[in-house]
Amino acid sequence: MTLASVLCVVAMSACGAMSGMPPTSSQSAATSTTRGGTSTTTTTLVTSTTTTVPTSATTPPSPSSIFSLGDSGPAVLALQKRLTSLGYWLGTPDGVFGDSTQQAVYALQKAAGITRDGAVGPITETALAKGVVPHPRSSSGRVVEVKLAIDLIMIVDNGKLIAVLNTSTGGGYTYFDDGVAAIAETPVGVFHVYREVDGLVVGSLGELWRPKYFDTGFAIHGDSYVPPYPVSHGCVRVSNEAINWIWANNLMPLGTEVWVY
Repeated sequence: MTLASVLCVVAMSACGAMSGMPPTSSQSAATSTTRGGTSTTTTTLVTSTTTTVPTSATTPPSPSSIFSLGDSGPAVLALQKRLTSLGYWLGTPDGVFGDSTQQAVYALQKAAGITRDGAVGPITETALAKGVVPHPRSSSGRVVEVKLAIDLIMIVDNGKLIAVLNTSTGGGYTYFDDGVAAIAETPVGVFHVYREVDGLVVGSLGELWRPKYFDTGFAIHGDSYVPPYPVSHGCVRVSNEAINWIWANNLMPLGTEVWVY
């Protein structure tokens, strides 16, 4: 089986900064990837051990197979389709390894407990082939789960995993707002989306894009900087593209339960 067939949320005083407004078989297979205008051919073999999504390849992946931000080509398209099939949101697969694809790779790597580098090498390919996904706790209704231990968001419908998103939550550091010291922590508990703003909110600590508030000043919101580790003042960041998708598809309307644990 070829790689192509296998890879197939703050009040204005509570959250972190954004850096800008968003724009709205078992045989080896040669796959072509374009990098910086140069076309390269890589022979890739992918492990087939399955925990969630079955695959049939049984040969380990090739150490030379690495895809990262900026790459493009059929193999990247296959990678995107595979991530999408598992629920890792990245938008519409287009064969270009952009920011949304990197966010999806971060999410997969978090779920698998492997290095969060946003690139797809042999270890990440193995996790992809195994179909590694996080497991939600909720079993009924629409719930947005924020799993702090690995900084992931899961959108769940009646126990079924709909989408997985990379997030960056409270970084645990001490910060000062209007001379008052506070700890950058994301509140834990069961909440509901009680307020939302369809646009940019600017506060003393930065900017929030299209925030969905779930506890006093804490919100799930878009940001142009969502690394694979906690850095926010306590909000739950997702990419600008991801929050736009959430709004466009009404995935987190007012009243939606938000579980943070």
